Amino acid sequence: MPRISYVNGQYLRHDRAGVHIEDRGYQFSDAVYEVIATVSGRLVDETLHFDRLERSLTEIGMEMPFSRTHFKIKIAELLRLNRIANGALYIQVSRGVAKRDHKFPDGVRPAVVMTVRPMAPPARTLVEKGVAVITVPDIRWQRPDIKSVSLLPNILAKQQAVRQGVYEAWQVDADGMVTEGTSTNAWIVTGDRLVTHAPDHAILNGVTRLALLDMAAEEGLVLEERSFSADEARGADEAFLTSTTAFVMPIVKIDDAVIGDGKPGPRTRALLARYDGHLRGDA
Repeated sequence: MPRISYVNGQYLRHDRAGVHIEDRGYQFSDAVYEVIATVSGRLVDETLHFDRLERSLTEIGMEMPFSRTHFKIKIAELLRLNRIANGALYIQVSRGVAKRDHKFPDGVRPAVVMTVRPMAPPARTLVEKGVAVITVPDIRWQRPDIKSVSLLPNILAKQQAVRQGVYEAWQVDADGMVTEGTSTNAWIVTGDRLVTHAPDHAILNGVTRLALLDMAAEEGLVLEERSFSADEARGADEAFLTSTTAFVMPIVKIDDAVIGDGKPGPRTRALLARYDGHLRGDA
């Protein structure tokens, strides 16, 4: 069965789908996106994802191309055509097609692209043993809170992690403070204190991050939304990262420093168990 994608109102074979050469997302990165996990055909945290999509569009001077209800109808058809129950849905909205010019064009319709692919949960060996991350300088623009398709600095940092044989790179600002990973949010645990960067302009306010905040309270953890240094992270009892596709991933090594006893810690494992239930739709 051929894979099907959605492009500007049409459902097309994925290998034949495309956008116009003067689409502003292609030429200027003048576009935003979302990635939503689907579990048993259910969009996980769909309200939070659509809230963030709408916010990103507002921040770049755009409106939603159509209503959330309309979006969900199109998404349901895309999932049906691809016969995918467990997968990753990608939504991209660009300002549209116009003659190449830096200023906003007038009278242009937004371009909407959606794809879906099967997605398995992270490998159990990674979750059970934990992963390593490195720290790298944060060279991104000053608005990573907007989920823009302009991801070149993230890609370069991710590739550095790949070359060093680790799972992720945590980005560190000029003051030595960890902001976030290349595609994940960063967390540390010391005692009963759970620390993660505040949702300001320095990070993307991850949907998995948001979902985990209530779970942390249920675990009796004291949440501190603040910056933490790379040195503080290397000396933490536990560390982990979160994202829509990585879920909750324990970290056992940061640079050359072993975290805790080198195994996923009890607080991280407890949060992971709660998030697994969240994915299943448990009350």
